[in-house]
Amino acid sequence: MIDFSTLTIKAAHELIAKRELTSRALTEYYINAIAEKNADLNVYLEVFSDALGQADAADAAIAAGEPVMVLTGIPIAIKDNILIKGKKASSASKILGNYVGTYDATVVKKLKEQKAVLIGRVNMDEFAMGGSTENSAFGPTKNPVDPTRVPGGSSGGSAAAVAGDMALAALGSDTGGSIRQPASFCGVVGLKPTYGAVSRYGLMAMASSLDQIGPIVKSVDDAEIMFAALAGRDPLDSTSLASSAVASKAGPYVVGVPFDFLGEGLDPEVKANFEASLEKLKAKGHTVKEISLPALKYSLACYYVLMPAEASTNLARFDGVRYGALKEGANLLEDYLNSRGQGFGREVRRRIMLGTYVLSAGYYDAYYHKANDVRRLIAAEYRKAFETVDVIATPTAPSPAFKLGSKTSDPLQMYLEDIFTVPVNLAGVPAISVPSGKTAAGLPLGIQFTAPHFGEQLLFAIGRDIEHN
Repeated sequence: MIDFSTLTIKAAHELIAKRELTSRALTEYYINAIAEKNADLNVYLEVFSDALGQADAADAAIAAGEPVMVLTGIPIAIKDNILIKGKKASSASKILGNYVGTYDATVVKKLKEQKAVLIGRVNMDEFAMGGSTENSAFGPTKNPVDPTRVPGGSSGGSAAAVAGDMALAALGSDTGGSIRQPASFCGVVGLKPTYGAVSRYGLMAMASSLDQIGPIVKSVDDAEIMFAALAGRDPLDSTSLASSAVASKAGPYVVGVPFDFLGEGLDPEVKANFEASLEKLKAKGHTVKEISLPALKYSLACYYVLMPAEASTNLARFDGVRYGALKEGANLLEDYLNSRGQGFGREVRRRIMLGTYVLSAGYYDAYYHKANDVRRLIAAEYRKAFETVDVIATPTAPSPAFKLGSKTSDPLQMYLEDIFTVPVNLAGVPAISVPSGKTAAGLPLGIQFTAPHFGEQLLFAIGRDIEHN
């Protein structure tokens, strides 16, 4: 008897390849789980009506003797800002409530080529702006571990789908930690690849120089499987890069820890868990080395200048005329004001105004230009650190999952949840969040490992050491 709740992509693939499990049976299991749980957790915005048809097509291909690729027949949830041809993609916003994708994102095309099952689209913070999935126009998603708490964000729906056993894997997007932080809050694995390693074509842009698509899964092995399926140069994305993977040298590794950056605001249980994780790494033969990354203390301020600036520019097209729902007024200006005022939520409007301000005449040099200088400094410090260490370790987030509604009235407190994840996006390097334990109350905690550009194999190797401890 197969225990579906413990399946990973790797295990499910082996069963499907041996014809001991059908894609239809696996897909039905998740559809039934969604029907049972989604009303309470609000994870899925839509379960695709053709999901079982996709599963049947995968089974038919296997029966016909076609190659069984590693993702053939595997049910995968898709974040609502990644385009699928013929399917709605709203980015959890009223302004795009009925938008239907006219083409497949490159990552979706790659999944379809492997005959994966796209089971549905999942909730998120509107236009990926938030760290809790409370900013969705369609209501907040709840953490399946504790439904009184947030699942993290902006890919909270993706993380909750995997943690809640409502999909075997999910795609998310990560601009400042939006894959890794929800993975930590929900007790699953989240990978933010090297910037450019995975095509962004078909991803609704928030901050184009920071956004990256990546997987949320149950195991490090599954993260490696998904990364291998998604990575590669894409001529449709000018920022995508050909693979130049750093060879995964054999361990043990030198693990750098910027203790001076961990700061005063770390939750005591997060701190204790992180220290225990370092001891486990030492017991495995790895060396823990203190390093200093002094510019990282400026990373949050730098991020919250650059990200809103790019977001305000990217979202200018959603005006009710070129894109988005039109709310008519007495004239063209009122059309714009009504469409954007009613179509965008509070957090999106806040970031558009902030971004427009830092790009305005008289403030561009003082804020945006200076933030770019700081970004280059942060990237240089990472490069220097990786001359003496193999990976860098920090907690993924400074706290476990917090209560729903506890930080919505204080945006700065919400932004501080990104303190350990944001520097990675500014530098464009890869990072992974791996479950590292639980609090006394049973809330998941995660440890984040960061590697040099294209050092994903190092992340998988060190991640497995924590995972299998």
